[in-house]
Amino acid sequence: MTDSHITQGGAGNPVAPEGTRTAADVVTPELITRLTRGVGGSGTTVSHTPFTGEVLAAALPESTPEDVATAFGCARAAQRAWAATPVRRRAAVLLRFHDLLLRRQPEILDLIQLETGKTRLHAQEEVQGVAIVARHYGRKAPAYLRPKGHLGAVPTLTKVTELRQPRGVVGLIAPWNYPLQLSVGDAIPAFVAGNAVVMKPDTETALSALWARELMVEAGLPAGVWQVVIGDGPVVGPAVVERADYVAFTGSTRTGREVAQAAAARLVGCSLELGGKNAMLVLRDADLARAVDGAVRGSFASAGQLCISMERLYVHESIADDFLERFAARTKAMRLGTALAYGAEMGSLVSERQLETVTRHVDEAVSKGATVLAGGRARPDIGPYFYEPTILDGVESPMAVCTEETFGPVVSVYRFRDEGEAIERANATSYGLNASVWTKDARRGRAIATRLRAGTVNLNESYAAAFGSVASPMGGMGDSGLGRRHGSEGILRFTEPQTVAQQRLMPLGPAFGMTDEKYADFMTRSLRALKALRLR
Repeated sequence: MTDSHITQGGAGNPVAPEGTRTAADVVTPELITRLTRGVGGSGTTVSHTPFTGEVLAAALPESTPEDVATAFGCARAAQRAWAATPVRRRAAVLLRFHDLLLRRQPEILDLIQLETGKTRLHAQEEVQGVAIVARHYGRKAPAYLRPKGHLGAVPTLTKVTELRQPRGVVGLIAPWNYPLQLSVGDAIPAFVAGNAVVMKPDTETALSALWARELMVEAGLPAGVWQVVIGDGPVVGPAVVERADYVAFTGSTRTGREVAQAAAARLVGCSLELGGKNAMLVLRDADLARAVDGAVRGSFASAGQLCISMERLYVHESIADDFLERFAARTKAMRLGTALAYGAEMGSLVSERQLETVTRHVDEAVSKGATVLAGGRARPDIGPYFYEPTILDGVESPMAVCTEETFGPVVSVYRFRDEGEAIERANATSYGLNASVWTKDARRGRAIATRLRAGTVNLNESYAAAFGSVASPMGGMGDSGLGRRHGSEGILRFTEPQTVAQQRLMPLGPAFGMTDEKYADFMTRSLRALKALRLR
């Protein structure tokens, strides 16, 4: 796309050309009927598209707690046969799903854009992420789940095997901001571990999850193994938590605490990926061009509605003016748009509520002395929830944007003098999800990373390097959550470890006519010998 194809929507960010296809071309009554087949609902509800605020899907099934109970009954019935299916056959389903997803991605890109308001490139990042997860667990699940032998209480006489049993039915509560990646992306390891899933997607983004379910069934997953319930979060969410054998939740820290308390009351496990106030550190030796690109991607991907996006930017004072001049120029030039096509660089916020939070944070900061370097205003000329990508300077502690999660296209800039100061300020939050460090000195960057209180740290990248490296765990510290997705931890959380110990030849007790005293003496000498042999 050349500049001649960009129109200016008044002062402010330019507007990318509108597309020729509309929501009505994509979300037809036939599509809704097909995707909602098998979803239990005693009532109906609707979803909307952020691009216009208009109804996107009418007559979606709305589930009640009774419908949730029915879904769990169906899932439990289907899970038994699924768990008995050899793990390599379960893994093969994921690899077929991987191929179908890449082949038919234009369909899901349309749905993600219409449901979330994000650009096509940001929607395509979800496809990339899910494909990587499907490939990884499709290849690695047999190794993660295979029986493992351990040293027994008495070497050679005690044979010990660790098994991994599925938990049963996993309750998965998925958010609206990444409706493909954070729905099927989290369900994939649960499925291959032998579980069934009852999923509650956000109502406004349910079509993306339902499309993924249809594709997974086409790849070979028994339909009963993946149940979907739709409805109001405070009604349907607790009903899912009340019946699940394990709960995986992604969302706000406030709601995550409620989920954790409800799961703990039932003595079932849970994993929580929650909020963040992520920091990006630009050191004095950083490559400025690359760091500016990273700041744009890290701050404004999906209009900042990404748990691991950057909301705080710490720049060394010696390069701050140069960096900010480039960063502001790039930000002001970003193209905003609604087209179901590539070209726009940032899309819409998802709802009136998100727009209100962003507006409140920016307006309050400005009223207390902060300076807007770019953006700082809504763009109703493009769509009802559009807000320009915004850079704030001069932000200080009393301002809400300084400490509260904004979850929008707003980043605050802070100058620092030495690296110790930057690390301390980056860690001065209850959150600990993601961080980013920019430097040409890789050794120094890694050393700083170890001092940052964040579950993932990216060097010379904002978020994608760590998140896309799915063999490694991803999750948060502090108020950013519990547990991890990805890697061995991401699949083993959906299993119960079981130890099977077989004792041979002699029992672990007096035998062969030994008295209690002789047995105790024998075991004492044996324990000393095992230590001398350096056995663990």
